Amino acid sequence: MDAMSCRLAAASLVALLLAPALPAAAAEDDALIGLWATEPDEFGYAHVRIRREGDEYRGEIVWLSEPTFPDSEGPEWAGKPKVDRLNPDPALRDRPIIGLPLLWGFRAKGPGQWAGGFIYDPASGKTYKCKITLQDDGTLKVRGFVGISLLGRTTIWRPVAEAAAEPDAK
Repeated sequence: MDAMSCRLAAASLVALLLAPALPAAAAEDDALIGLWATEPDEFGYAHVRIRREGDEYRGEIVWLSEPTFPDSEGPEWAGKPKVDRLNPDPALRDRPIIGLPLLWGFRAKGPGQWAGGFIYDPASGKTYKCKITLQDDGTLKVRGFVGISLLGRTTIWRPVAEAAAEPDAK
């Protein structure tokens, strides 16, 4: 066997040995895909659907526990569906919160880890860098931050069963 044939045989063997690991790695990366409930706060909580587009993961709000503005917002807003009124871009302030892109730009960085993305906070109109970690208990640790991850806030999201995807909102 000449040197070229040896290299080709070795490369084929390596490819053959690694092939079974590829679907497992892709499945682990895709653990982020699905429906997640955000941590409740003073505005209620949301369901976020995360999907993959190419090698990027994105998420959008698909349900709100409090889909309308409360009476405390005054007659101009009370009872109306929530919109992105604090967005820094005036052209986007009328877009509904349901359907709003919340996460984008994430890429798998290792087992149960996604980074390089951003999270938008409609309660403040601000966008933050973000990283996501799948915890051993099946929840997501979502960390939004400015600059370095030490300067940020972490919330825990829990998976939502598809059957309970959009419970009746108040």
